[in-house]
Amino acid sequence: MSEEENTEDVTPEAAVEETPAAEEAVEETAEVEETAEAEVEEATEVEVEEITEAEEIVEGEAEGAEGAGEVEVEEAATEAAEEVVAAEERQAPKSDLPPGADLEPLVEPEPEVKLSAEELAAREAEEEERAAREAESEGDEDAPVAKPAPVKLAKDARFIATGKRKRSVARVIVLPGDGTITVNEREVEEYFPRARHRTIINSPLVATGYESNLNIKIRVHGGGISGQAGAVRHGIARALLEVDPELRAELKRRGFLTRDARAKERRKAGLKKARKKPQFSKR
Repeated sequence: MSEEENTEDVTPEAAVEETPAAEEAVEETAEVEETAEAEVEEATEVEVEEITEAEEIVEGEAEGAEGAGEVEVEEAATEAAEEVVAAEERQAPKSDLPPGADLEPLVEPEPEVKLSAEELAAREAEEEERAAREAESEGDEDAPVAKPAPVKLAKDARFIATGKRKRSVARVIVLPGDGTITVNEREVEEYFPRARHRTIINSPLVATGYESNLNIKIRVHGGGISGQAGAVRHGIARALLEVDPELRAELKRRGFLTRDARAKERRKAGLKKARKKPQFSKR
């Protein structure tokens, strides 16, 4: 057959049948391109992540290097300060005092304690005696002169009074004189060796100004040494009241005329002490 016949045999339907093969080829190329693009994107993401990790590692190393440099600088400064202190210690003269001897001790405040009338009177008498001694030691001409005794006693004057405290009883005889005190025919310093007891005894005389122009003879018995000192003070105060009744206000204000009735309670029958009972038997 000739070529013209061959061309006539190819119909449009045959040409249409050949187009699907071309479309399939185009689709395959598009899929290949999409997969290639996806692989390229994945590769770029992996590279970006690796770059960021590398940057973080580099920054961490740089910060560690800076911190190490600061630590080295601080150590060098402390070493220099220690060397300066050691040099000063070597230059300073050594003392025999223990360390901390130049520091002031801490003083804790003393708790407030309520004092009785007897203790307050003793404290006031001590303060007055101390003030008198300081005035005498200074020897100033402008210092106030001690108040003289308000009453001058006759040579044959004699005043008797009785004082009591706890179980002690003191008989006091007041005579004109130069301030001598005897207790049971002994010196007051010998019978009352403690300064506190002597201060208690002298407190009425110091408060009224009679400490240097009276002689006092005392007979005391019963009780203990503290109770006897209180009884002597009570008796001297009563005797001074006999010498000058105008002293009553001052002696009463200081509590010298009050009979201190505090004493140990007596034991009762059937008890171990004043109020202590024997243990109850359970069986």
